[in-house]
Amino acid sequence: MKGRIPESFINDLLARVDIVDVVTPRVDLKRAGREWRGLSPFTNEKTPSFYVSPAKQMYFDFSSGQNGNAIGFLMAYERLDFVEAVEELASQLGLEVPREGGRGGPSRKALEGPLEALSAAQRHFEAQLRRSQPAIDYLKQRGVDGGTAQAFGIGFAPDAWDSLAKQFRDPAPALEAGLLIAREDDPKRGCYDRFRNRLMFPIRDTRGRVIAFGGRTMGDDQAKYLNSPETELFHKGRQLYGLYEVRQAEPHPEQLFVVEGYMDVVGLARHGIRTAVATLGTATTADHLHLLFRTTRRVVFCFDGDAAGGRAAWKALEQALPTLGPGREVRFMFLPQGHDPDTLVAEGGPEAWEHALAEAQPLSRFLLDSLAADCDLTTPDGRAQLVSLAAPYVTRIEDSATRSAIVDALVPRSRLSRQDIELALRGGGRPRAEPAPQAGAPKRQKPVGRALQLLLEQPELAQGVGDLEELAQSQQPGIDLLVAVLDHFIEHPDSTAAGLIRGWPDAEQAHWLERLAQPQAMAPADPASELAEILARLRDRGRRLRVQTLLEAARHRDLSAGETAELRALTSARAQDQPRPAGGA
Repeated sequence: MKGRIPESFINDLLARVDIVDVVTPRVDLKRAGREWRGLSPFTNEKTPSFYVSPAKQMYFDFSSGQNGNAIGFLMAYERLDFVEAVEELASQLGLEVPREGGRGGPSRKALEGPLEALSAAQRHFEAQLRRSQPAIDYLKQRGVDGGTAQAFGIGFAPDAWDSLAKQFRDPAPALEAGLLIAREDDPKRGCYDRFRNRLMFPIRDTRGRVIAFGGRTMGDDQAKYLNSPETELFHKGRQLYGLYEVRQAEPHPEQLFVVEGYMDVVGLARHGIRTAVATLGTATTADHLHLLFRTTRRVVFCFDGDAAGGRAAWKALEQALPTLGPGREVRFMFLPQGHDPDTLVAEGGPEAWEHALAEAQPLSRFLLDSLAADCDLTTPDGRAQLVSLAAPYVTRIEDSATRSAIVDALVPRSRLSRQDIELALRGGGRPRAEPAPQAGAPKRQKPVGRALQLLLEQPELAQGVGDLEELAQSQQPGIDLLVAVLDHFIEHPDSTAAGLIRGWPDAEQAHWLERLAQPQAMAPADPASELAEILARLRDRGRRLRVQTLLEAARHRDLSAGETAELRALTSARAQDQPRPAGGA
């Protein structure tokens, strides 16, 4: 169906599923107190730092820095998009995913025809390859054996105008999939094949479905490579050739190589390097980086060592800057002149590839070396120019640790102090300082932060906490957030930390809640008493502030009867409570 998945269905789905049941078939977990613990499925760690909390319905991976609910885990582990993860969870519970009305993409049923046409085309091209000796000879000449060709589904489109067209009784789905082209000059003659006399490389999505093709000419066509046109199924800026095959061979690769052509991917696989993917005739995009980092922590871009390779690498660097963060690494590998990945491994074997990889440059070095090429670093002006040139790039990096590392690398090159470089960067873009949290986001784990932590651990503690208005009067940083969380858990007694965070309307506050929800090294002995004590201190602070306000008002005017009664009641309440003093309240 068209439209988005209703929010109510997603919330109900998360309430009905147990994240432990989702994770345990995929990760070996052992009970650790109130939680479950195991090795990270996203890194190669040797000691357990992966936790699953049944109470919070969240997972926390301290090795990779990831955390989230059951949907987020499926997205990260199975490499699904959000809709696919929701559908997977729903299918486990035997539920049909509803859709709201409104504008949206084509329904799954509407895409079944093109998908079936693409699948039929794949079978046709593979059958035609077995009958074409010239195409087989070409693959053998390029070192591609039968097993590799089969693994990548390589086929052949004969040099004919209707070899594929004749396979379809109804050409409409094949036209929609970009396999056929309508004859505009003579519609009565129908359609003709888009791909002719070409080796055919199927392009698969993350679920293994053929969504497009790339064809390499076997003749003297001016277009050496021809891709399927953009369709509802295929967007070349969002897909990577070979990614599905990589995941089949190695679900969690330590690194991915990004090369430029189909034959580079296939040639590397033939020599045992099964972690290469290729862009589809387009520069690297932000969507490509998103796909890559969903699969691995290190991306190595491989380019020719000429000027064109340098330009392509720079474009990839610009796209990569905003994606950098903890556990993510980008390197640039430039091949010897006259070689592409396919020819390098064909001539020198995997050893030649490993040698080139050892020379790969980290992103920071490639960035600063490229900028320094236009500066005379022997002069103060040239060194200042380097910092000025670097500023717009460094300030695009959102992760503070990565930005800091590049600033450190700038210090010896520019011979400027770190403080001077920081000032220059602020002038060249947005300040490096972390954005101030919005109102209601606690800066540190003081009383409000600790209270939130206890509530996220045990939401049932919110029941019976008493008057929330008194808490709001304490004016403690973050108190509005605490009151709102208490109110949510009171109104929704079955809610979990995962459900609360997922639906929280303020993204900055949700981020703080997510951090506070992380497992603690030591559980409190009596969380209910600890929370009650914190709330008592906060209420007392609110009363003190209100008393001060009323006393200040009494200095300038007569208090009303209601204000006098309120002052008397507040003074009496404070005398009875006498909470233990604590710093920071």
